[in-house]
Amino acid sequence: MKAFIAAVICAAAIGVGASYVLHVQQETVDVAFSTSETRVGDPGHNLVGMN
Repeated sequence: MKAFIAAVICAAAIGVGASYVLHVQQETVDVAFSTSETRVGDPGHNLVGMN
């Protein structure tokens, strides 16, 4: 039983750590794919439709 509890605690710690690392590394698309030849606008605007 002690090994199972230790495994659950380790799995939770690894999950929380991976979540933190991925959150820190994540960038928005307008930052990640910006070069001098492309221009990506604010990703919050809808590019499809009448307006």
